[in-house]
Amino acid sequence: MRGESFSIHKFRSMSINHSGELVSATDDTRVTRLGTVMRRTKLDELPQLLDVFVGNMSFVGPRPEVAKYVALWSRERRDLILSVRPGITDPASIALRNEAAELADAEDPEGHYIESLLPKKTAMYVDYVNSQSFLGDLAIIGRTLATVMKD
Repeated sequence: MRGESFSIHKFRSMSINHSGELVSATDDTRVTRLGTVMRRTKLDELPQLLDVFVGNMSFVGPRPEVAKYVALWSRERRDLILSVRPGITDPASIALRNEAAELADAEDPEGHYIESLLPKKTAMYVDYVNSQSFLGDLAIIGRTLATVMKD
């Protein structure tokens, strides 16, 4: 933790023998039919409760990111973001809930992720770390539940 790699638990939503980009859009052919449902309802994230239980994650905190993309963060942002435990949800998860649909509309999904979404996410992560509080975390959990139930 604190910048160390760990294996995150998720229900498999992609075919077993997939390859390609590390980001996936709503129309990604690697995602199974059941995976589409699990991703839409966020049920694929449920096993991350195990990661919270063992101490690798928190309920609220910046979402874990693939090392390839963390390497693109500025040193200042990386040091700050990785100073806290990653979380199952955060303000960026709520604001960018339709990230996969946005990637589906992009001509180059990975390029769009790197150039557009990643800077937005890291800015929100920095804001979260700088202003985190217990009551703020409760509000984020409430907004996350409301967002998932609404969709």
